[in-house]
Parts: sequence; C-alpha cells; structure tokens
Amino acid sequence: MQLKDAMSRLERLGSEQTLKTLRRHGVTAPAFGVLYSNFYALQKEIKVDQALARGLWDSGNYDARILATLIADPEGMTSAELDAWQAAVDDYGLNAAVAGVAARSPSAKQLAERWRKVKAEYRSAAGWHIVGGLSAPDTIADDEWLRPCLAEIRASIHTVPNRTRMAMNSALISIGGYRPALRDEALAVAKAIGKVEVDHGDTSCKTPDAVEYIGKMAVRHGKKASKKKTAAKKSPAAKKTAKKTAKKTA
Repeated sequence: MQLKDAMSRLERLGSEQTLKTLRRHGVTAPAFGVLYSNFYALQKEIKVDQALARGLWDSGNYDARILATLIADPEGMTSAELDAWQAAVDDYGLNAAVAGVAARSPSAKQLAERWRKVKAEYRSAAGWHIVGGLSAPDTIADDEWLRPCLAEIRASIHTVPNRTRMAMNSALISIGGYRPALRDEALAVAKAIGKVEVDHGDTSCKTPDAVEYIGKMAVRHGKKASKKKTAAKKSPAAKKTAKKTAKKTA
C-alpha cells in the first residue's frame, strides 16, 4: 500500500465521535478519529511495511502514527529511531503504542533501562511500558532481569509523574500475571504500595487494582497453559512418540 492510499483510507475511516474521544484523552495532533478495530483490520491487510510505517509517522497525523506502530518492523528499527519516535510523542496513548514497538525490538532491555530512569513523564512511562511488554512469555527478558523492577516499583511508584505511575502499575500487573516465579513477589509489592492514584482527566478510565488483576491474569493464563498442554498431548506427533515409547517398553 502506498502512503497516499493509506492516508486516504484512514481519513475515510475516521469519525467525529471518535475524534472527540481522542481529544478528551489528550490527543492534540491532527487526527481523523479511527477506531482500533479498523487499525487492526489495516494491520492485517498491510502486515509489516517499515517504509510505509516511516512515511505514516512523518505525516504527523495521530491516526497515521498509530498505524505506523502496528506495521513497523521492530527488528529494522535502531534505538536512535525509537528514541526519535518517542521524543515526538505528546499524548499517553501514542506513547504506549511506541513503547510497544520498542518492546519488540532487539534494544528493548537497553531502552527500558535508559528511558525509565529519565525524569520526563512520557519517556519514563514508555520505559515502564517496555518492562510490561517484556514481562510477557517468550521475550528477551528473563525473571532475573525483571526482579529488580519490582523493587523499583515498590520504592518509587508514589513519587513519580502521573503517567509513569500508571505505566509502573501496569508493569507490576504484567510481571505478576505473566511470570509465575515472580507472582508472590509482585503480589507482595502490590499489597505494600496499596492504591495507586492516577489522574485520568475527563475520561471514564480507572486505575486497575494490581492485586485483583494479577489474580485474574494468573487464572486466565493458567487455563491457557492447560489447554496448550492438552492440545500438545493430542497432536499427531505426540501420539506417534507415545506409540514408539510403548513399543520400546513392551
């Protein structure tokens, strides 16, 4: 898809109602007001296209930049380019989207460590969003890399800027929800810090309770793991291996 075609599609998909919602969430950049369901449909159609992602980003349009984060190739982005993308952000939604790309890049851990130490609100929040992304299974971060993050959250979550608090709370939930070996530690931190106050402005957004959400994630991912294990046992390859083992022990 060419840049002009992508911009035309985004403009047609925009709505005044969605645009008003974006404005309430702090988006001040030019925007069409595109729903995420439409972004995902475009992502499925375009797949990965780093050249188009760069063109969309350079347009300065909010919707174009969101789409850019969905079709970008994290493997093809340098830490300097990700620095530049994040530095251009002036709303928390796009900030989280850029952090999502950074979390899938080869420099994810280095960016998380560097960004979360910065005092600027959006950059430090982006660093913690990367921590949350790296908490998911099959990432480049292991439990030992994530463990010190829990101590940081416990020590400073109530003293950092507004959006950084939200990102730290989300990272805490992700660590506890995705990492069984760190779950008890994450729950202990969640109980120790208590309620996390975040100003969500003129929106209906709420700050999730970490203890509650870690528990929900643990149950959900436990069920997924159980289904995956059952499916693996029923696979043709597993059945074939089981037959071979039975013959050898017969």
